[in-house]
Amino acid sequence: MEQQPENVDDGSFLERKGQKRKLEEGDEREISAVAAGGGHALLKMIAAQVETLDSTFCWKEADRLVSKRAALILAEIAKNEDFVDAIVEEGAVPVLVKHLQAPPYSDGDEAQKSFEHEVEKGSAFALGYLAIKPEYQKLIVDNGALPHLVNLLKRNKDGHSSRSVIRRAADAIINLAHENNSIKSLVRLEGGIPTLVELLEFDDPKVQRSAAGALRTLAFRNDDNKNQILDCNALPMLILMLGSEDAAIHYEAVGVIGNLVHSSVNIKKKVLDAGALQPVIGLLSSCCPESRREAALLLGQFASADSDCKAHIVQRGAVG
Repeated sequence: MEQQPENVDDGSFLERKGQKRKLEEGDEREISAVAAGGGHALLKMIAAQVETLDSTFCWKEADRLVSKRAALILAEIAKNEDFVDAIVEEGAVPVLVKHLQAPPYSDGDEAQKSFEHEVEKGSAFALGYLAIKPEYQKLIVDNGALPHLVNLLKRNKDGHSSRSVIRRAADAIINLAHENNSIKSLVRLEGGIPTLVELLEFDDPKVQRSAAGALRTLAFRNDDNKNQILDCNALPMLILMLGSEDAAIHYEAVGVIGNLVHSSVNIKKKVLDAGALQPVIGLLSSCCPESRREAALLLGQFASADSDCKAHIVQRGAVG
């Protein structure tokens, strides 16, 4: 099964960093009031954020701050799918794509790097919401989003400060590629798969989960992507993730493996040879009902591969 569009919202849109909020309380109230009223006031608010993003592509601290705020406001508005069309029609896509990359450096900027990763993260966040509507997937890609999103994934070399932007980039890729095979292939051609496989070993479980979710989407009914995921040696880490105590981790891992083996006897054999059978059987007793369901479906695929495998499944306790 393909990964569903990512709700890019892990229970709370406004994550805390210490005690500092990404949007001020007043901003939240204003957005809520304007969104409730809709109409001209909402369009005016959207247009103001687009104008801000279009005119503040530099490292000056004040500009980075207002750019970050503008991207987050657009993301907050886009949480309501009814407002997505208005955001796109106001020209938000090109300016959000522009802010997926760091601005060019001038003298003194390299030492400053105000709000490093923050504007890019907010832009990926907003584009992820816009991409939930299938009609805007191609528009976002045509504006050049994929190379920038793949580059954001590669910020894993920057340490823990880049965790959130990596996760938002992976989530945006999930939504862009959802049920869109041509975009799945473009992610591969942009070099996204090796980096996503590498991120399975990142020491933040939220990043691991988002990377696995992206691989799950990219593997669904796309043989070239499946083969590259295997060529990048993803199986050992995916199998290790099956044993994670974190339900979100083992759910995504079993989903990736399920999409890899779907309609491919050869890949089923590779997965079984890599030692996936017992960990998948173990998921039948997971506390997560979705993981149990995915594990049962995957065991059904294993059993259909050959009679010997079916016998092994019975012998190892998957059938009472």
